[in-house]
Amino acid sequence: MANQNSLPLYEKFWYKHNYKRVTESLLSVLLLWLLGYRVISINNYSFPWFVAFLCESWFTISWFLALTTQWSPAVTKTYPDRLLQSVQELPPVDLFVTTADPELEPPIITVNTVLSLLALDYPAHKLACYVSDDGCSPLTFYALQEASKFAKFWVPFCKKYEVQVRAPLRYFFDKPEVSTANNTPKFKQEWLKMKDMYDQLSRKIDLDSFTKSNPCLGEFATFSNTERTNHPSIIQTRVSGLITNAPFMLNVDCDMIVSNPKIVLHALSILLDPKGEKEVAFVQCPQQFYATLKDDPFGNQMTILFKNLAPGLAGLQGPFYGGTNCFHRRKVIYGRSPDNIEKGSGISDEEFKEKFGASKDFLKSAAFALKGRIYSPNDINISNVVDVASQVAGCGYEYGTGWGKQVGWIYGSITEDVLTGLTIHEKGWRSELCTPSPIPFTGFAPGGGPTSMAQQKRWATGMLEIFICKHCPIISSLFRKLTLRQCLAYMWIINWGLQPVFEVCYACLLAYCIITNSNFLPQDLGIRIPIAFFAIYKVYTVCEYLAAGLSVREWWNNQRMSRITSMNAGFCAFLSVLLKLLRISETVFDVTKKDLPPTGNVLDDKDAGRYTFDESVVFLPGTTILLLQLTAMVIKLLGLQPPVPTPSRNGSGLGEIFCSVYLMICYWPFLRGLFETGKYRIPMSTICKAAILTCLFVHLCRRIITS
Repeated sequence: MANQNSLPLYEKFWYKHNYKRVTESLLSVLLLWLLGYRVISINNYSFPWFVAFLCESWFTISWFLALTTQWSPAVTKTYPDRLLQSVQELPPVDLFVTTADPELEPPIITVNTVLSLLALDYPAHKLACYVSDDGCSPLTFYALQEASKFAKFWVPFCKKYEVQVRAPLRYFFDKPEVSTANNTPKFKQEWLKMKDMYDQLSRKIDLDSFTKSNPCLGEFATFSNTERTNHPSIIQTRVSGLITNAPFMLNVDCDMIVSNPKIVLHALSILLDPKGEKEVAFVQCPQQFYATLKDDPFGNQMTILFKNLAPGLAGLQGPFYGGTNCFHRRKVIYGRSPDNIEKGSGISDEEFKEKFGASKDFLKSAAFALKGRIYSPNDINISNVVDVASQVAGCGYEYGTGWGKQVGWIYGSITEDVLTGLTIHEKGWRSELCTPSPIPFTGFAPGGGPTSMAQQKRWATGMLEIFICKHCPIISSLFRKLTLRQCLAYMWIINWGLQPVFEVCYACLLAYCIITNSNFLPQDLGIRIPIAFFAIYKVYTVCEYLAAGLSVREWWNNQRMSRITSMNAGFCAFLSVLLKLLRISETVFDVTKKDLPPTGNVLDDKDAGRYTFDESVVFLPGTTILLLQLTAMVIKLLGLQPPVPTPSRNGSGLGEIFCSVYLMICYWPFLRGLFETGKYRIPMSTICKAAILTCLFVHLCRRIITS
């Protein structure tokens, strides 16, 4: 499609942070020194010493995995103007929006995402938007119907006045955009008219008014006997492979609105570049958030993580597929590898049928996609498209085919997005990061407590499932085409589900040493090693936040929440996968609740940053860890520790006390939760369970002492 003799449509630049490399190298040396010190300190060998060595060994491995992922960051620069000059005709793009529950994901949020996609700066006849509602909600369908009517006025308004943020939910409640085009009386009149139309749309979509005035009659009758988790395929829309069959696809979550209307042109600058056409399978845009709380009290905005991780991955085989904000090549999703990109399907008709299913219409569309052909109007038979679409959209169509194994999104993990990206990378494809200015997409970060924990638990669970499946990065690197450093990068994020086990052990070790009057930290000059690491690491991370324009308070919020999230959501994820391996239970995909963004000033809400709890088991590990530390400190203060067994041994010292106090400070939201009321209080059932576990732990420690 692109002119082979033209200038490159995008370029990648690698860069270095020398001060960052020096500091990280120093921290690496300190970690290795600490492990070496433990090995050579024969006189200190004990059970706590051995457990500490195991945990610190894993922390060192995790540190090196993070280090190699971020060591050679890169940035990509796109040239959409060159794209427009080098292609005769822009290709069609299919847009996918996914939603699953009208209560957890309010339809008005989905509507705003769809409206922002329809208003993209791209030829309208080249775009087709599809909404996948796994919850089979008549309300969502009704909302989209009403949104399509509003879009006929909204899209021209956005393009006429060059509106930047094209989701009305944000546009009408943020500070007005100022430009020469909209600084006129006519604009103000049209603005008021559009605002009134959007308010009417919002009221129509209101759940109560819909259920009262729109029973499942007429065109909604097909929804009358359906269940959210068990329903037939209902086609009131179109299936992309049978209708448009665009060579490129964008998928977004229902809350990720477009913030840069030219993002399609930026992404296609990579995908249509002569080199990109041969090597790049998908283009990932980062996740960023709007209407955020000041100083990130819940630690869920992940600003620094994305700032370091995304460029680091861009310097390797490419960023992971994040499940949203991603542009795909359809032929890659259909199983094409870079080795045979210029060839045909390469398989027999029978094998082709076994891979894609029995639908002749779909087999035709798949053949078109794999050959890089684009549908013309004559290729589409509208008369039977609904019947065929109903057939291929059903779950039963996949049985006995390659869907979920070789074709489409890959099954086997509740984070099937990361698993799908991994299977693409292991074929030898690269991916690229696209970060134009302004940022391409923005979403709404989950609230504190239950919602955030559920999301983190789902991520960690899915990562561990990838580790134990046949697409494990280690296997993909040894026997397929996943590069070594990309393998280590995948292992780093998989470590989100493994590291919590060692963090929980380390936290329990603190309480154990104080209760039994033993130690795991060096008592001689060796204590300087962990002290130096702790001090340098904290100063280093503070500087990272300050350099990014963030506050010290936000740094601290992220520091403490990283401990809370890991030892609660991450540890529960590990237990979930363990139960799956033992075939006791299966892992479950929990939809993240998406609250409507606040329309007022979130700074005026004093309770906006307060941590909330529910009766989920995800809060049990943290509550237990907190009670363990409190119990250990009480035993220490009351002098109930046993005497040191032998003169050659040392009892617990200031190091253990400091670490325990630091951990309790990190768990300040939980400490407050013991005494708060309402949703800000840890449920009594959770406290009772944690108290029982704490008593058992103390009893075990006493038994060890007496034996």
